[in-house]
Amino acid sequence: MSDARWELVEPVLAAWRAERSRHALDIGRPPEHDLREILNAILYVDRTGVLWRYLPHDFPPWEAVYGYFAKWQKDCVFAQLNGLLRELTRQKEGRRASPSACVIDAQSVKTSTSVPAASQGTDAGKKIMGSKRSIVTDTLGLLLAVLVTAASVQGSAAGARRLGQVAADHPTVRKVWVDGGYRKHFVEHAATLGVDLEIVQRTPGTRGFTPIAKRWAVERTYGWLMVHRRLARDYESLPTRSEAIIQLAMTDLMARRLTDENTISGATPQSTTNYRIRDETSEENDL
Repeated sequence: MSDARWELVEPVLAAWRAERSRHALDIGRPPEHDLREILNAILYVDRTGVLWRYLPHDFPPWEAVYGYFAKWQKDCVFAQLNGLLRELTRQKEGRRASPSACVIDAQSVKTSTSVPAASQGTDAGKKIMGSKRSIVTDTLGLLLAVLVTAASVQGSAAGARRLGQVAADHPTVRKVWVDGGYRKHFVEHAATLGVDLEIVQRTPGTRGFTPIAKRWAVERTYGWLMVHRRLARDYESLPTRSEAIIQLAMTDLMARRLTDENTISGATPQSTTNYRIRDETSEENDL
C-alpha cells in the first residue's frame, strides 16, 4: 500500500479498530499490530496466491493476519471499502455516485482440497466441479454485489438474490443486462423489483472472441479479478471468505485508479512514461 492508497482506506480501518476497542475487555491496551502492515499482508496473499502459513516473515505472524482478515470479513469491512471506493471512482469518471444500470454474470471455478465437499457442486454446462461466483457490476465494471455458491446452483437463482440486494442498496438502478442463460422467472423477479431486464446474446454465426454489447463490462471485471492469483481457484473454506477476497481485489484495483498508480509487472525496470503508454494501450484494447 502506497501512502496515497493508504490514505483512502485508513479512515475505515481506523474507525473499525476504534469501535472494537470500545467494546474490548482490555481497554487501554495498545494494539499489537499496525493496520497498514496487516492490510499489506492480506493484499500479498490476494495478489500472489500464497498460503497464509507461507507469508514472508517481514509481515506480522500469519495467525494474526488471518485473524484480522476473518474479523474484517465478518464485520463487512471489505464490503464497506468496496462501496466507498466505487463511489469515488465513479465520481472521478464523471458519473453519479450511485449507478442506474448494472450487469449480472456468473463464473464457475475449480476449488482446492481445502474447500468442504458440502459447498462444492458440478456445473453441468461447463463441466467444472467447484464453486460459482455470481457478480453484479455497474457499466464501468465496478463491483456492486457478489455471491459465491456451489457450481451446481443455477445462475438465475444466484442472480435473483444478488439483484434483490442491489435493488435494496441502490434504488437508482432501473436497468440490468444478462446473458441467455437466465430463465424466465428471473425476468419476472426483476419486474417485481421495478428493474427492466434485457437479455443480450451473441449474434448467431459469430466465431472467435467478440465483445458483446453491455455484457463486455462484467466479462472484463472477471479478467481483472484473475490478475489476483488467489482467485485462480477457490481456496477459501467458507463462501463468505471467497466473497471477501473478491471485494478486496476490487478495492485494490479502484485504489490504484484513484491514485493513478499502475501495477508494475516484469523483472526489467521501465520508466514511468513507458508504464503510462502501456496502460493507455491496454485500455484501448479492452474497449
